[in-house]
Amino acid sequence: MSDKFTARQRRSRKLRSKTKEMSNHRLSIFRSNNQIYAQVFSPDGKEVLAHASSADKEAKIDKGGNQEAAKKVGELVAKRAIEKGIKKVTFDRSGYKYHGRVKSLAESAREAGLEF
Repeated sequence: MSDKFTARQRRSRKLRSKTKEMSNHRLSIFRSNNQIYAQVFSPDGKEVLAHASSADKEAKIDKGGNQEAAKKVGELVAKRAIEKGIKKVTFDRSGYKYHGRVKSLAESAREAGLEF
C-alpha cells in the first residue's frame, strides 16, 4: 500500500474515534476519481440513514468527479437527511483535506440546512 493511502486511513480512524464519543449523527464522504459519495450514519454507526452520490440518477450529473457534482450531492444528502428529521451532524471528511470537492460538498450541505 502507498504511504498516502495508509496516512489517510490513519487520519480517518482517528477522526471516527472522536466522533463516536460525540454521539451525533455522522456525515461521511468517500471520493474516487470519477464519483463522490456521502452517507449519514446513526450515532452508533451501524445504520445508514441517508445517502447520496454523483452516480444517483436523481442527481442528474454527467461528470461525477468535479466540484459541481459535489455541490449537488451535498444538497441531495442534506435534503434526504432533513426529511428523516436529522438536522445536526458531525462532518467526517474521511481523512481527505478540506479542499476542493470535499469543501464544496460540505458548504452546499450547510446551505441546504444541515448543521455541522
